[in-house]
Amino acid sequence: MNFGRWIVVSFVLFALFIGTLVALCIREDTSLVSKDYYKEELDYQQQIKRLNNTEQLEQKPTITFVDRIGLKVVWNKRTKIEKGELKLFCPSNAKLDRQFDLQSVNEQIFEMASLKKGMYRVKLLWSSEGKEYYYEEEIFIG
Repeated sequence: MNFGRWIVVSFVLFALFIGTLVALCIREDTSLVSKDYYKEELDYQQQIKRLNNTEQLEQKPTITFVDRIGLKVVWNKRTKIEKGELKLFCPSNAKLDRQFDLQSVNEQIFEMASLKKGMYRVKLLWSSEGKEYYYEEEIFIG
């Protein structure tokens, strides 16, 4: 092969490499923020108030992942939950996000058998005695 053919072959290989790279990038899921990002941004002052209320609590909720059982959330015995929700947010894959309603009990277990291994962010939003609270914690399922 002469010098000109090597140049053509190298350009073709480079074009194939770039084409493959573009195809992989287009297929990549980029859902690292929530779907309601702008709505949540407008409600941010309310969120700051919830975080301040949570900071004033004597005892914050404890969140643990128990193998073969699921996610266990425990509140202080004096906490009376009027309403609330638990959101499980997976930064690497939005399809793994889950949402559960909270019950008015001090200990709840949420079944997580279908979850894949990885890092998740647990977001708790609840109201008690007329105040709203928000607590967030990262857990690792392995």
